[in-house]
Amino acid sequence: MVDGVDDMAISNARLLQLNLRERQREQTNIRPKDASTLLIFDRAGSGPFRVLMGRRHSRHAFYPGAYVFPGGRVDPTDSRVKPDDDYHPAVAAKLSHALRGPKSAARVRAFGIAALRETYEEAGLLIGRRADDNSPALRGQFAAFGERSLTPSLAVLRFVARAITPPRIHRRFDTRFFACFASDIADRLPEGVGPSGELENISWLTFDEAERTMIPPITIAILEEISAQLARDPMLAFDAPTPFYRWLGQGFKRDLI
Repeated sequence: MVDGVDDMAISNARLLQLNLRERQREQTNIRPKDASTLLIFDRAGSGPFRVLMGRRHSRHAFYPGAYVFPGGRVDPTDSRVKPDDDYHPAVAAKLSHALRGPKSAARVRAFGIAALRETYEEAGLLIGRRADDNSPALRGQFAAFGERSLTPSLAVLRFVARAITPPRIHRRFDTRFFACFASDIADRLPEGVGPSGELENISWLTFDEAERTMIPPITIAILEEISAQLARDPMLAFDAPTPFYRWLGQGFKRDLI
């Protein structure tokens, strides 16, 4: 049990593993950058849930060769994209919790927009809905949505976890983990990969298969969290508590938002 919660908590052993892995670093401390990632779940018939993951290219400086969910840094342009819909109110409220820096609605929207953009760039998947005549023109990477008469959708996104990279690591991120379902995929590129080429071997993996790949320790923790939640709530309620991992003092602390 962690922080008095046993149904969503990862084991104390897992927290210990995270702490031992991350404390052995000696770098100049830097401020974490905003980042977002998207977990897309699919269930074929009565089988187990599968999650979309891809392998980072070997040229990546951050966890090269590791299997990850589509995602990356939030770009300044993400705050200027205005989709037709918005988050569920519970999701918007949780994203605004303990927000460092500007606390604008545009910045909060940018977290989800970045996850949708990275999912297109890295996996070639467009998460959205049919645009109407009043939909704003989309540019940049989101031009692909407009070409297909689609608009990116924040309304389908669940906010399922947040994790801040510990101090004294050469790259630090304050990452928001979003989730949606395969049924939310409005279109996809025929090549089966995204235009950035940053992810290879994009595959639908069961949680057991995912944990047997090379993945970052915090990703294992998040998978355990979501596996437990899906077993209890297969639709992932928008207002479900969201685990928040951050390094305080000498180790990780897990709170619920």
